[in-house]
Amino acid sequence: MQAPEFAVEGANVLVTGASQGIGQAIAETFAAAGADVAICSRSMDRVGPVADDINEADVSGRAFATECDVREREDVAAFFAAAADELGGLDIVVNNAGGEFIADFEDISEGGWEAVTDLNLGGTYRCSQVAGEYLRTSEGGDGGVIINMASVNGQHAAPGESHYGAAKAGIIRLSETLATEWADDGVRVNCIAPGLIQTPGVAETLGIDESDIPERGETYRRIGYPEEIADLAVFLGSPAASFVTGETYTAKGVPRPGNSMSNDLGLK
Repeated sequence: MQAPEFAVEGANVLVTGASQGIGQAIAETFAAAGADVAICSRSMDRVGPVADDINEADVSGRAFATECDVREREDVAAFFAAAADELGGLDIVVNNAGGEFIADFEDISEGGWEAVTDLNLGGTYRCSQVAGEYLRTSEGGDGGVIINMASVNGQHAAPGESHYGAAKAGIIRLSETLATEWADDGVRVNCIAPGLIQTPGVAETLGIDESDIPERGETYRRIGYPEEIADLAVFLGSPAASFVTGETYTAKGVPRPGNSMSNDLGLK
């Protein structure tokens, strides 16, 4: 039996960028724990099937999906309004939408820099600002939870990811500031900084497949499962994390000595 302080059953959760990878795993894990989820991506063709799978699965949570481009303020406002209406309010917001491309700093154009920083940091800014309209309370107490997806590359340098690292570092500092500013409104704000996780983007960029991933529970690893990040998100959204705010939780395992992959990626 799950201890009640770890339960999220009945919570209403919004997750951006949930068509695959970490965002999809977060939505599925919350739903499996009994929460209702509103999910989005830029394409309904991609996020719709995720909601369908959740709604057809033997879980107590249900899913609502729609299109939303977090780079567009009107899209964000419309998504939050639709989610709150469909679910009956919002309790937890997970700002997961993001993306990157690998390039040396001198080869990044202004357009490329702006594309990555606006999607990651700008999207988190817009979604957090709108989330505040739904989560903040004048009485203090349990006003809601925001979980922002950062990265180990926002904590440490990684070659070829100056734009992405700068955006993720900004997300960490933004989260710390919001945790302070909104504490009296009852809102907890935290970050998760994953290391290398097996997602479709990582598989495509780095050529990593399932055979490269050890079993869950092995401490010495460099490639994690999306579900391992999702489990951490559920904890941060639960009452068990009621005394946790303004923090960044790093989930990257321990590198094996001489692991060339982790050294090449700057994940030390």
